[in-house]
Amino acid sequence: MPDTTVHHPLFARFYAWASPRMEKAGYGERRHQLLAGLRGRVLEVGAGNGMNFAHYPPEVTHVLAVEPEPHLRALALDKAKDAQVSIQVVDGTADDLPAADASFDAVVASLVLCTVPDVPGALAEIRRVLQAGGELRFFEHVRADTPSLARVQRILDATVWPWFVGGCHPHRDTRTAIEDAGFTIKDLEALRIPDTRIPAPASPHILGTATKEG
Repeated sequence: MPDTTVHHPLFARFYAWASPRMEKAGYGERRHQLLAGLRGRVLEVGAGNGMNFAHYPPEVTHVLAVEPEPHLRALALDKAKDAQVSIQVVDGTADDLPAADASFDAVVASLVLCTVPDVPGALAEIRRVLQAGGELRFFEHVRADTPSLARVQRILDATVWPWFVGGCHPHRDTRTAIEDAGFTIKDLEALRIPDTRIPAPASPHILGTATKEG
């Protein structure tokens, strides 16, 4: 059996320390927006330390939360105990999801597609586990729409950024990747977090919904 574990021990601990502060800086509000209106069975890709769990609406009957990093997965297991909906936290990777074909009403990808090694493979897996008409809810770091910041992202992406930030690639064109994977984007909002005068390399985000048609 292949080893699905992802080891980022230093970044995992930093992220666990920083995530409550990130929630207050705007991520919590956006997580709530991301998950609003979901119902039925949901698979969450790259659940991290479970920061989405408190935002799932009661109409969600079950969440399968997939997280390959051991420290973050252990924290997510603790958060799942306090969630208002049924959440099962499991090991697994985005390009080999532990789920049957067409078995979920929705898939949530939150700050994870910037880190996966194989984006087309991950999106193909998401399509596989979604029912026809199912939704992909996404909230992701993306390539900047301004040439100067995009150039900075490209340089950092090719050098030190992924090493320091748990494999994150801030220069990815995730919107195009979602469309190329056969999804139809229904809603899309471009935003920056934090929205400062001098933007950070990972501040451009997109938040939206895409559907698996037919």
